[in-house]
Amino acid sequence: MKFSAPLFLAVASSSVDAFNVGVGGPSLSLRTRQLKNAVALAPASSSIIKSSQLYATDVIASGDGEESGGDPSADVDVAEVEEESPMEEVDDNDDAPSDVDVTIEEGQGGETGETASSSTMSMSISMSDVEKAQQLQKLLILASSTDRGQFASTKEHEEMDRIIYSMETSTSEEKTTSVDKSAMMEGTWELLYSSTQLFRSSPFFMAGRAVCQTEEEAQRYDWFCDMHRAALAISEIGKVRQIISSDRMVSEFEVNVGSVPFLSDLIPFTYSGGMPFTINGAIVSSADITPTADEKAWEIYMDTVEIKGSNIPLLRQLLDNEQVPVSLQSRKLASVLEENVSGYNTPKPIFETTYLDDTIRISRDQDGKVFLYGKSSDVTEPTEYKSVDSDLGILKLLEGLNDNFFKLSM
Repeated sequence: MKFSAPLFLAVASSSVDAFNVGVGGPSLSLRTRQLKNAVALAPASSSIIKSSQLYATDVIASGDGEESGGDPSADVDVAEVEEESPMEEVDDNDDAPSDVDVTIEEGQGGETGETASSSTMSMSISMSDVEKAQQLQKLLILASSTDRGQFASTKEHEEMDRIIYSMETSTSEEKTTSVDKSAMMEGTWELLYSSTQLFRSSPFFMAGRAVCQTEEEAQRYDWFCDMHRAALAISEIGKVRQIISSDRMVSEFEVNVGSVPFLSDLIPFTYSGGMPFTINGAIVSSADITPTADEKAWEIYMDTVEIKGSNIPLLRQLLDNEQVPVSLQSRKLASVLEENVSGYNTPKPIFETTYLDDTIRISRDQDGKVFLYGKSSDVTEPTEYKSVDSDLGILKLLEGLNDNFFKLSM
């Protein structure tokens, strides 16, 4: 029996799809805060550059250069100064920007005096922070306006991919190296943008892709995921996050769907919509993570898939039963497949990560599909969903009716 990725998904996702009626509306609070920060950073950085240029000009025009025939209109070279260049900091002006290095280089004629006429003023200003702030601002606007990439056009996806690639390649090695740096990696990371279906950020779906052995199988898997989303289009996606600890990844995928549609053939209403009752819940996938040899990616070993925070009566009590936990044990399933399916090996997908800073990271799956995350907290414990009532939202609806219309004392 030949094994393929769709077969793996058909077997493994059966218990997940029993609840998962789909995925849509994001929470924008984190992206809004980051967008405001990016907008605020760009003009502030521009002010620093302008101040730096004025400062350098003042040093040339009013410094000792006038005594030795220095040209007050000397050019200001705004560029990166190589490490081997001789430097002497000018620190007698307290108003100089603290992040600007002003240096006097040795003149061409061999003079090394304080202000030789052939001396040039050189200033080291890093433009990378300004450019990255502008790029991140544009990226977050596109991500927000397209619902984390879900409704992006091909052109918009291409533009976002271009920006992300530019940010990846321009980030210094000291920021990108080693996914195993706990100060950066550990915490709760919200998904801000994806170049593919949002649920493919789950280790469960990454493991499904890793089963594919050929390009043709990979294309079939992409088609399967697209059809999976299309079949569940009536649902909407809430928050999508990864909670990372030193050796564990927990993916939380929150979904909800209207549960009681109006049927005009059965009830006397012409309104085309539904009752405000919803089915809510979170699909929680857990996996072990191990840094690869170059420490620039994680190797993911899929573990369990659970449904948490369901608001369906009775089902919630069944799912929350700690004595008889209800979950998909993927490692047991993999063991059965290895014993009965020729050529099957337990998949361990690779998930590459680039840290732009302590709060923004770019991750890619084995096909290079992009997932942009923002760190919302340092919490490494999975979300508790015990506060969610298992009432299909009926109690909240009744409270709203009473507060707005009946005004009954409870």
